[in-house]
Amino acid sequence: MPQVSGTTEELHVPDEVAPGQVILLNGVSSSGKSSIARQLLIDLERPFFHMGVDMIGAMRSQTRTHELDPTALTEVLRRTRAGFHRAVAAMASAGNDIIMDHVLSEPWRLRDCLTVFDGIDVVFVGVHCSLGELQRRERERGDRPVGTAAEQIESVHAHTIYDLEVDTSTDTSQTCSNRIKKFLDQTLSPRAFDQLRATPGTA
Repeated sequence: MPQVSGTTEELHVPDEVAPGQVILLNGVSSSGKSSIARQLLIDLERPFFHMGVDMIGAMRSQTRTHELDPTALTEVLRRTRAGFHRAVAAMASAGNDIIMDHVLSEPWRLRDCLTVFDGIDVVFVGVHCSLGELQRRERERGDRPVGTAAEQIESVHAHTIYDLEVDTSTDTSQTCSNRIKKFLDQTLSPRAFDQLRATPGTA
């Protein structure tokens, strides 16, 4: 078998790479974030990555997680989400474009993202859905208690500032994706994240 010499076939990684862009989809459980993300992967002209908080959680041992008491579980979940933020930031810092879907249901999650994504272009998209439709989706999915989304709505959108907002109870994933794609073609500043960083008590 031919051998590749490390001295002649070294992979060169540039010392400095322009950060990629992050499209942060924030919405309650079952609001349609993942469906929009999958459509964006098709519609956007650059090769974006889809990174969701549920994907990171699914990587953790479910057996050992279920053995934890409430205090230990809370700490593990916090570390999981903090690690998710940093994983996305690291991918973007290496020059990759990311579609990030998240549930910013605790104030510290947004504050952490504002810090971790400093220097990265973040397009902050609020994903909304009517309560009745959320409950219908929860019953249809059957993988989480009905009412989970309702409990999250107030906290998830408490900051009120977005670059763009979409509603999956009135628009399809395709329509939402088209709106986001059109927004990306515009040059607008400051971004919502810049405004939130400048808001006392947010960052």
